[in-house]
Amino acid sequence: MNKYNNIANTLNQGCTCQTLDRDQLRQDLERDASLQGMALDISQEQPHLFSDSAVYLSQSSYQRIKSVISAIERVMQLPAFEAAVLQQSPDIAKKSYGPLGVFMGYDFHIDDTHAENPAVQLIEINTNAGGAMLNAALARAHRNCCTPMASAMNSYVDLDQLENTFFAMFMNEWQLQKGNADLRCIAIVDDVPESQYLAPEFELFRQLFASRGIKTIITDPQALTWRDGQLIHHSDVGDTNVDMVYNRITDFDLSEPKHTALHDAYVSGDVVVTPHPRAHALQANKQHLTRLSNGEILKEWGASEADLELLSGCIPTTQNVTPQNADEVWAERKNLFFKPISGFASKAAYRGDKLTKRVWNEILQGSWGSYVAQQLVPAGHRLVNVDGVATNLKFDVRAYTYGGRIQLLAARIYQGQTTNFRTEGGGFSPVVVVPDTVFSGSIRFNTDNKTGLDSFGNACHSSCAISTNPALVNQNL
Repeated sequence: MNKYNNIANTLNQGCTCQTLDRDQLRQDLERDASLQGMALDISQEQPHLFSDSAVYLSQSSYQRIKSVISAIERVMQLPAFEAAVLQQSPDIAKKSYGPLGVFMGYDFHIDDTHAENPAVQLIEINTNAGGAMLNAALARAHRNCCTPMASAMNSYVDLDQLENTFFAMFMNEWQLQKGNADLRCIAIVDDVPESQYLAPEFELFRQLFASRGIKTIITDPQALTWRDGQLIHHSDVGDTNVDMVYNRITDFDLSEPKHTALHDAYVSGDVVVTPHPRAHALQANKQHLTRLSNGEILKEWGASEADLELLSGCIPTTQNVTPQNADEVWAERKNLFFKPISGFASKAAYRGDKLTKRVWNEILQGSWGSYVAQQLVPAGHRLVNVDGVATNLKFDVRAYTYGGRIQLLAARIYQGQTTNFRTEGGGFSPVVVVPDTVFSGSIRFNTDNKTGLDSFGNACHSSCAISTNPALVNQNL
């Protein structure tokens, strides 16, 4: 194989560059006085939140991701799809108040086992995808490495405008429901927000909204009361009326008693809540994976031939786990990945080859609710430098979207069954979109015949070294 066939694959599996400028990241995260100390707190409390390495994606894979997302959005807007979904959804999801739902997340595996043409496979759809603000800062800190990196990272998005893009999204949500009314107060709501792993992001959003003149509160939902047509936040300094909620809660239908105030405010239509129960029901219920991978059902519902063909090649076959098919599914478990329909953040999700009989019986007994079994798709691989040792890890790619349009791509580098933030060398990583097979114009990465993974010393910030050792590039991953 020519060493430049699929440049992204060559870089991911042969380049151990550490392109993160941590001083630049600190400056970006702490750009406002109210955010001072955030970088130090993250380094101490979430030491594996950010990876020093970037992940590379070919232009054709990027275009494939865009096309898959567009096709899914079209399918989900089919009247027959919506009717079938809402028939099985809780009542709270059946009325639309206008907003689309901020920060949809489409998660992909880039199967690089066919190195010259890696396959793009959708593995998950989420409302309430976390990490966008953190990844915006992270991407800017990685591009500081060198001019070629900066040019490549800005190839699909203007990183310097992302905060404006995100704010415009929230304002559009507001206007879809409330028109030209004044937005005075936003509450960022999650259960015990200060304990959440991505809590630093709440502060970034607070600063984003406050810098544009909107009072912003970060709160637990139990500090909210719905009274006389107002959602009221209670604190030691007094009560505040809330106009809009940035909802980070994972109780997707707001059915838990502690979320009653938020539930009542949402169904009243007087408070904008985003993302909301309807968005989750229509787009992010894992049951949809069984529908989107079933061409016969989609065709019956009116999906186009072009969308059917695209989705059939990019969405792994997914089936419900039932008592009726339990024996068959168990026999095939090594080729499957198991997910709870109501799950999130990879909780109670299992690779079939790691599944014990005890856990399998608990799945069948409904200990964590209903499950789906998805055809196992290998994750992509990224070779990273961990304390001077070349270490092979996995990665997935998340597309943050709004209204079906990609706002930002980010990767998560990890080791283990599922994504996590416990891996040395892992964490959030920026996605760099590069040409498929050749670098164009003057944008070139260093390829000065660096064959040793610990061979550094280039002039660029990261001491970039792309290995041209065929044994390394083609190693059995």
